[in-house]
Amino acid sequence: MGFSGKSIVVTGGSLGMGRACSARFAEGGGKVLVVSNDAASVAETVAAIGANAWGLVGDVRSAADMERAVSEAVARHGGLDILACCAGIQRYGTVVDTPEDVWDDVFDVNLKGIYLASRFAIPEMKKRGGGAIVAISSVQAFASQAGVAAYTASKGAINALVRAMALDHAADNITVNAVCPASVDTPMLRWAADQWKGDRSQDEMIALWGKGHPLGRVGKASEIADLVAFLASDQARFITGADIKIDGGTMAKLGIVLPE
Repeated sequence: MGFSGKSIVVTGGSLGMGRACSARFAEGGGKVLVVSNDAASVAETVAAIGANAWGLVGDVRSAADMERAVSEAVARHGGLDILACCAGIQRYGTVVDTPEDVWDDVFDVNLKGIYLASRFAIPEMKKRGGGAIVAISSVQAFASQAGVAAYTASKGAINALVRAMALDHAADNITVNAVCPASVDTPMLRWAADQWKGDRSQDEMIALWGKGHPLGRVGKASEIADLVAFLASDQARFITGADIKIDGGTMAKLGIVLPE
């Protein structure tokens, strides 16, 4: 899955799965613009990746910032071929105890960010004769744990948006797909582990969550990046409108168990 000559924007590209995607595209020869609102992690990620990466500090909630990101990629590399939408946040709460501003923030980052980035990316992809958009969703688009109303609703909405964009832009030779991970060892998962670990260590909490996956562990960011890279590659040009689970078997498992 080579990306030589490809111009790529990765939103949320400096941490977790986004950082792994930035690195994977760059390793394949792509020219990667790493976009995040965290200036320190952008600088660190670009320095770690090397010559094929550039950074831009921008907020996926801002139309001006997303327009600037696409314009920067076009100015540097003559166009845009791939958009990977990896920005996301997790917040806990039911609809009763989730404050309205928290609900709005989750939807603005997780969903509106994809809309805004795609809004500016798609016209540039059309000029190139096609392109690929891959969005990070979640298995919680299909089933939910308790107490994550805003998060799980935003992930279901991502999958619906992906289907709509795939249909709307199929004639433009632009593919649009969603990657739906279960638990993955990222800074966001470690933040969640800190909320719930009690007397356990962070690693012990993540290992405990891993036991809920049939493969017995949480995923690695690099494993998610490999799937994102495949869906963005020329090998996946007949895949669009898909929401692909990468979950260690989690969604194949019923909670019902037979007695010993």
